[in-house]
Amino acid sequence: MTDSPDLNRDLERLARQETVLQFAHFDGATAWSLGCRLKELAEARSAALTIEVRLGGHPVFFHAMPGTSPANEDWARRKHNSVELLHRSSYRIGRELEREGTTLEAKLGLSLRDHASHGGCFPLMLRGTGVIGVVTVSGLPQRDDHALVVQALAELCGVAPESVALD
Repeated sequence: MTDSPDLNRDLERLARQETVLQFAHFDGATAWSLGCRLKELAEARSAALTIEVRLGGHPVFFHAMPGTSPANEDWARRKHNSVELLHRSSYRIGRELEREGTTLEAKLGLSLRDHASHGGCFPLMLRGTGVIGVVTVSGLPQRDDHALVVQALAELCGVAPESVALD
């Protein structure tokens, strides 16, 4: 079991992100804007990402940038399976498991072939409704995948990205 100040600070900030990054309205046009913004952010960093936005369990935006591979799509699938089930960001899930010294398989009996607790997937939440979908990226180190998604969500939710960023 790990209980470091950095881990505890991350977990507090990750929970806050999920509270703050909620939409008043979200539809197909919003999903498209989110996917395109993530593509722009990745291009500005010269990063190759697989990007997926899902609503109600169905893909509504998907883009595999040049330089990605089918493995990135598979990582995205495994991440979104975890977030759709647990309604928390995949990075938060991983950090919680790290604190507990366990895995998705040991704690919940989830196959690691079909679930991942690596950063890059975030629940899409509609204020007053709850989780309506997920947004996932794969291609960077997990903390960077998570940070990119948070930046795009913050921009679209009208929240200053630096106010919700991890240290």
